[in-house]
Amino acid sequence: MSVSAIAGDKNNEMTIRITGRFDFSSHQEFRQIYENASPDIKHYVIDMSETTYLDSSALGMLLLLRDHAGGDNADIRIRHCNEDVKKILTISNFGQLFKIE
Repeated sequence: MSVSAIAGDKNNEMTIRITGRFDFSSHQEFRQIYENASPDIKHYVIDMSETTYLDSSALGMLLLLRDHAGGDNADIRIRHCNEDVKKILTISNFGQLFKIE
């Protein structure tokens, strides 16, 4: 498991890439990335192209990011999910809270 931040195409965008299992062991690393980011960051992309699994704690971490990014006004896109990850996000109604691409 690893979590990394990548500068986005725009100055106010950050991409967070999650590799492997996205579970409670990722909590501190995931939170530090967005809490230590520039306050200019307004758009977040969560790249799950290499995410193999996520659990309820990962869903909670995504909700914490959403709160940090502005709640209902947050611009967070979740991209490149495999079918298993997308199914969990769909069952959890995360399509109502995030843009899943």
